[in-house]
Amino acid sequence: MRALWIPAVSLAALLSLAWSATPAKAQIDSREAIALQNQIYQLRQEVLTLRDQVGRGGGTAPPGRTAGSGGNDMAAQLLTRLDTLDDQVRQLRGHIDEVQNQAQRQNADLGKRVDDLAYQMNSRPPADAPATRPGPVAPNAPLGGPIETPNPPRVRTPEAAMQEGNAALARRDYPAAEAAAKEVVAAKASPRAYDGQMLLGQALFGQRKYSESAIAFDDTYKRNRKGAHAQDALLGLTNALTGLGEKKAACATLDKLHAEFPQPRADLKDGLAAASQRAGCK
Repeated sequence: MRALWIPAVSLAALLSLAWSATPAKAQIDSREAIALQNQIYQLRQEVLTLRDQVGRGGGTAPPGRTAGSGGNDMAAQLLTRLDTLDDQVRQLRGHIDEVQNQAQRQNADLGKRVDDLAYQMNSRPPADAPATRPGPVAPNAPLGGPIETPNPPRVRTPEAAMQEGNAALARRDYPAAEAAAKEVVAAKASPRAYDGQMLLGQALFGQRKYSESAIAFDDTYKRNRKGAHAQDALLGLTNALTGLGEKKAACATLDKLHAEFPQPRADLKDGLAAASQRAGCK
């Protein structure tokens, strides 16, 4: 009787190992894994049937077995199959660990590339800030008198800036969209700052400022990794990296998108396919 309980205990441990070997970020969906899971399920049913048979003191043998084969022979066969399945699960688990390690290395490499771009952009002197010097005072300039103060510039609310920025983006006036986006992003306390960061990435990408747009898209994603713009930001980052010639990093970003969002939004389907094709992803 003790020998007949061994398969049930081993099977429970094997099933626990098989389930623990499939984390959410690396699901096993290959034919080999599916076949293995079916074999484990079938074996579990046979062990349960055998245990019920022994508990009744005999009876009908499980499917595919003869009643005269004996409980001990069947237990030995099941133990052999368990050993084989245990080896296969161990191999699959090693493969999953390898895939996870590769994904982690790709994410680390991608983060380094984006950080390098940010450093290069921050260390570059602004091109539109020429040095100014006070001009000479005219000799006959009147002294005193009323001083005219210019009217203060009109300040748009973040909501108005977003509305005008989106309208500029729609008509492909990318510089105007960029200016509006920067207004919104500067208002850090505004709830629209997240939207403004996404608009900034789109406006910069429209001007083919791929380095700056990559940083803007990456900042958008990091602001809220599950937010409304997370998928769009990762797709935008993929296209920006492709524009920079960083196709390996672009494909890694696309893999990250699919890993974090296994079911992307339907409206992104064509964009994802086009991005994958441009980057030459396999």
